[in-house]
Amino acid sequence: MKQLSLENLRTFVTVVELDGFSRAGEVLGRSQPAVSLQIKKLEEQLGTRLFQKQGQRQVVNHAGQKLYELAIPLLKQNDHIFQFFAEKPVSGNLRLGIPSEFATQLLPSIIGSFNNMYPDVTLEVTSSLSASLLEKHRSKPFDLLLTIAAQNDAEIHAEAEGFTLTDELVWVGSEKQAINQSSVDLVVAPEGCRYREQLLRSLNSAGLHHHIRYTISDITGISAAIQQGLGITALAKSTVPDNLVIIENTALPPLGKIAIQLSVRHQRNKEATDKLAEFIRTRLAVNLSH
Repeated sequence: MKQLSLENLRTFVTVVELDGFSRAGEVLGRSQPAVSLQIKKLEEQLGTRLFQKQGQRQVVNHAGQKLYELAIPLLKQNDHIFQFFAEKPVSGNLRLGIPSEFATQLLPSIIGSFNNMYPDVTLEVTSSLSASLLEKHRSKPFDLLLTIAAQNDAEIHAEAEGFTLTDELVWVGSEKQAINQSSVDLVVAPEGCRYREQLLRSLNSAGLHHHIRYTISDITGISAAIQQGLGITALAKSTVPDNLVIIENTALPPLGKIAIQLSVRHQRNKEATDKLAEFIRTRLAVNLSH
């Protein structure tokens, strides 16, 4: 009786979800040729092609989409079996602090998968500006804290493990928004926001007149204000919502880069903390590669 390789099947699902062989390889820790070989073996077992060429890309075809739908519950069942028979199931409560724009773009892509693999882990998520999260971190430390890193945060993170990634800061507006060259209208978060500080610094250095028309800390409110034509803002490139666009306008000054830092504390639950940290690191790396 024929048996599918679950390893090849998981690689296939990862390729479909990340929309690319190379991106899947980055997450799985394999080279692109190794990923391609696994997909080829799967196609040979099933006797059908799973992808078709579209321009320079390989996109999943009808057979591949059907296999993807069938593979998801199969892989979940495999994970549940191992979870059930694990000597020590991962469990506990984790406190996660995360800026609102990352909560909107990052969390939906990891919460479902993380909960399926570790159903006994409870997440308590706090979403706010980095400055507010850091203030809360002083009195009641988070197990994991994602922030826009700055030099004056060093002492707060000194005892924590984690990682730092770099992203590009970009101008963001609505699709049909015209830019007033004489005075740039802005929609920004309150004082203490790293994006706001860098945005204003760049405009001042370029000698461009600007006017803050709307201030709100929530990314949903910022998006709504921009769509109403109140102004433009700056965001990390990996967090730009689908309903907004990156502004390609040479009259606006470059905004440079920002550092995204995840700080991890192991005082309460090392195993669960490490698992969630890896989920966040992987998803951030994928978002930054797009």
